[in-house]
Amino acid sequence: MSLIHIVFGQSNIPNLQAAIEMESSLAGEIMSFEDDLSVGPVFILDTNDGKEARTQWWNEIYDVAPAAPTLLDETEAPVQAQPPADPVKALKQKLKEDEELHAWIWAGQNASDVCGYFWLISQLDAFSGRIHIIYLNNLPFLNEKGGVFYPTHLHQILPKEFLKARKLARPVSLAEFELDGDEWRRLMNENAGIRLLEGGKKLRGEPATFYDKDLLQQGQKDFIKASRVISQMTGKLKFPIPEQFLCWRLKELVKQEKLVSRGELKTMRDFDVKQPGGNDANVTEN
Repeated sequence: MSLIHIVFGQSNIPNLQAAIEMESSLAGEIMSFEDDLSVGPVFILDTNDGKEARTQWWNEIYDVAPAAPTLLDETEAPVQAQPPADPVKALKQKLKEDEELHAWIWAGQNASDVCGYFWLISQLDAFSGRIHIIYLNNLPFLNEKGGVFYPTHLHQILPKEFLKARKLARPVSLAEFELDGDEWRRLMNENAGIRLLEGGKKLRGEPATFYDKDLLQQGQKDFIKASRVISQMTGKLKFPIPEQFLCWRLKELVKQEKLVSRGELKTMRDFDVKQPGGNDANVTEN
């Protein structure tokens, strides 16, 4: 049996790769799915129109010109701000070409990984028996000092702890393919702006404006770096939200004149924000 490991995000690769180097039975390619499906539109994402709509949304988030390559063209290298092409097609092809190949989906207890899992499961039922899940749901691990903690993301786990986690690998059941596939279709139809993990594999949809009130509360009478507003915001969240998403919401609040800005509304390091009124001279640095 040969293996292919699936993770959601580049940050999860190094420790898993180190674990593979420690244990030959884990040897296999690592595929990283980069698009964070916990935020943004997912309506009919299983169609070309849905993928194009999501690409356009990411282009808006990153302030990319409309002429940039889309998710639908996998032959062109993506621009810096462009989410990578959907690799599901490549994964299916690998599974078709090698009938001995098994896929292990590694998922932490966070909305990004759970959304990614649902998305994959909705498309891989033809390979039932060869798709395995390792879901680190509220499980204890040891940190560098030997203390017990409960990680929410794979990159928080030491390589040697991955060797323990592999024992959790189990085939996705036929019932899970049906029920979890239906859950993804529900999420697509709901098409919320944000999907939050409530526990287990239960996701709750909220509008894109869900964190606007909190962002406004981070504003001050003096100008403050947008990067600091976002840093303060993410530091208070149990489960992190992509910085690019929060930066987009800040810029939307500026456009709505709920915040005042100074500088170019590009990356979070390019502009400052403050509450309407107040001092226009000072700025709070990082």
